[in-house]
Amino acid sequence: MTAAASSDADLIAAHAAGDPHAFGELVRRHRDRMWAVALRTLRDPDEAADALQEAFISAFRAAGSFRAESQVTTWMHRIVVNACLDRIRRRQARPTVPLPETGGQEPSVPRDAVSELQTRMVVQEALHELPDEQRVPIVMVDVEGYSVAETAKMLGIAEGTVKSRCARGRTKLAKLLGHLRNPSADANVPGSAPGSHPQRHWEGR
Repeated sequence: MTAAASSDADLIAAHAAGDPHAFGELVRRHRDRMWAVALRTLRDPDEAADALQEAFISAFRAAGSFRAESQVTTWMHRIVVNACLDRIRRRQARPTVPLPETGGQEPSVPRDAVSELQTRMVVQEALHELPDEQRVPIVMVDVEGYSVAETAKMLGIAEGTVKSRCARGRTKLAKLLGHLRNPSADANVPGSAPGSHPQRHWEGR
């Protein structure tokens, strides 16, 4: 079986058994999504790049302890998120600047691409306005699609804490993004009905 045809679990096992190419294939498969998580969490490309490098080094060293109790991608996400949280704890609050979507991660929607990009940038800026404790669980639940239980396990907090932080963050996002809910914008913002979680759509998911 070639590395490209192997499952993620097969690659982890092969790496632990000494295959020098298995972990590189695993990184190649998931690097873009892990980068997106790091960038959305840290809001700074240099910080995100450093956190991602630290996370991959940690994963490389810890692969032998992987017990297949969760999917490999969940395990890798947990390591990336923890690396990001470590950097957030180490740094003090400091000014940030809005970041555009980096592109290349998700396919373009074949309608009004310019309007779509502008909307994503506005949402990204709104996410940056949230405190870290609210933004991180929202990124995991509403952007990356993890369940509350998975997010709680990755962040090392109670499920109720995830729910409350997401609720507070969504309330603030709703205020920041209220201007996107007018009739002229609804065509470009699916799922904008009150009570929905439109950021999933705004992020191109």
